[in-house]
Amino acid sequence: MSATQFNAVLLDISNQLDADNLSKLKFLTRDVVRKREAENVDSGYKLFELLAERGKLAADDTEYVSALLKEIHRDDLADKLNSFQTQFGSIDSVLDEKERAKLEVASEVIAENLGRNWRKLGRKLRLSEVKLESVSKRHPTDLEETAVELLKEWRKSRGAEARTEELIHALRLCDFNLTADKVEEKLKALGS
Repeated sequence: MSATQFNAVLLDISNQLDADNLSKLKFLTRDVVRKREAENVDSGYKLFELLAERGKLAADDTEYVSALLKEIHRDDLADKLNSFQTQFGSIDSVLDEKERAKLEVASEVIAENLGRNWRKLGRKLRLSEVKLESVSKRHPTDLEETAVELLKEWRKSRGAEARTEELIHALRLCDFNLTADKVEEKLKALGS
């Protein structure tokens, strides 16, 4: 599954939304999209883009948007979105098993050791400020869970190109060498 395929499905859904549908969707997303931003939304794909930035829409997480489409009685479009997710599965399904296992180990070690400097790592992993803010709002008081969310967002953004080496490199660029060393040690212990 590629991001292009997912975006093509979203574009197709956007093209099938009329002005009334879009207006209803904007109303339903008031808790996620600020009024000023909603005023600039003139198409479904622009709304989807904002929802994706706020962590409410991804190739492996279409539940929120699917529920919105059902709420405005566009079950046909919700089914199209759900069938895409079923057909292509999660982002992790495109990774080979060995790399997925390595990323799980690295994520666990990083989450345990990162602490309040998670934003610095997020920037080195090239996540947008909007994504970082979204991650921050999901777990405002639990730094370990925030780090887990950060790494999930990075894996979603990288898809099949997500690599443990990239995480280790980003840690070293942030001068989080102790955490990078711990990741490498744990991977060696597992024989990776």
